[in-house]
Amino acid sequence: MQSSRHSSDELRRRPTALDDDGSASLEFITVGLVLLVPIVYLIVALAEVQAAVLAAGGAAAQAAKLYARADDDATGRDRVEDSLALALDDFGLDRSQSSVTLDCAPAGLPCGQRGGAVTVTVDILVVLPLMPEIVGVQAAVPVTGAATAPISRFDDRFSEAE
Repeated sequence: MQSSRHSSDELRRRPTALDDDGSASLEFITVGLVLLVPIVYLIVALAEVQAAVLAAGGAAAQAAKLYARADDDATGRDRVEDSLALALDDFGLDRSQSSVTLDCAPAGLPCGQRGGAVTVTVDILVVLPLMPEIVGVQAAVPVTGAATAPISRFDDRFSEAE
């Protein structure tokens, strides 16, 4: 006759719902990936934005200085474009996602007038990596850098015209 009671050996061998032998490594890998992937993405995205911030600020500062020391307006504008291209290239950014504007002071006088100032503003649109276009709009962060440089009052670039 069989006993309805099971021996303690049989109970130990039977898997139960609370048995979790061997699942710690699976849990570790799953939780690790769930946490690691967003953190890595955040680091990459912030690095892209920080590179654009540094490029915009550096390009604006150098462009303003180069324009202020240029011999004429055309040379100054060429130097502004060259400094922007160099800064963007240094940080691995695309030139098509940027723009540069020059504002001269005092208003109403030719750009580069002695005793005046030039303000260079660099705008860069940073497209976030691995983000798809949704309804024709890209996920992007606009970054702006601006710098003003004085033009020497002893500058003689317009002396021939006066």
